[in-house]
Amino acid sequence: MKISIIVAIAKNGVIGKTNGEMPWHVKEEFQHFRKTTFGYPVLMGRKTFETLGKPLKGRQNIIVTRNQSYSVIFTEVLILHSLDEAVDYCRMKNEKQIFIIGGGEIYRQAISLADEMIISVMKFEAEGEVKFPHFSKNLWKVVSTEDHEQFEIFRYQRIK
Repeated sequence: MKISIIVAIAKNGVIGKTNGEMPWHVKEEFQHFRKTTFGYPVLMGRKTFETLGKPLKGRQNIIVTRNQSYSVIFTEVLILHSLDEAVDYCRMKNEKQIFIIGGGEIYRQAISLADEMIISVMKFEAEGEVKFPHFSKNLWKVVSTEDHEQFEIFRYQRIK
């Protein structure tokens, strides 16, 4: 099973605000996100899910939270209590690929597990407190880039 991180990062490293809000709205980047993740499980932290407000259509939504009593009104959403538990669940379901979609704490935990990272680097800085965690560039290689008007997509693969 391929474990992929997908994220959009402002030029100054910001991925969001502490309240879970995205500090920008770039339609073309959201379309890239949707097209890339559609049909696959998406793993996210509680704050990320609460920011979305509802499950992402066409994808198994898995919320990772330490809060044992956390619940949502959406019956199709799965709540698990650790990233390892979520990854194991997807392995057990024989998923071909899963996407880690945030936020900051989930990315921090997932970086050592991921096989690939799909990083949209926005061509602007943004206000926000949550940054994408540092990763060692010598453990990853860029396998493709794709330039867009407001962002550039870098596809990294872990060096085996």
